[in-house]
Amino acid sequence: MQIIYNPKTDVLYLRLDEQKQDVINQRVAEDVVLDMGSENHIVGIEIMDASQRLNLKNIFPVEFQVSMGANA
Repeated sequence: MQIIYNPKTDVLYLRLDEQKQDVINQRVAEDVVLDMGSENHIVGIEIMDASQRLNLKNIFPVEFQVSMGANA
């Protein structure tokens, strides 16, 4: 599992499956989108406005990557 947080967009992405694959996005709440892989397995979870919904300090000790975008 990999957790990627983009502070500019305040989006947290949990990658549950490291394999490259085609996914279908399924919005399950106003701020939550699931990436569905083959056989309807969840391969990723996108949480918008993450800092307002989660205590981001509680996600450690998993791998945490901050994305600075293309302009970094």
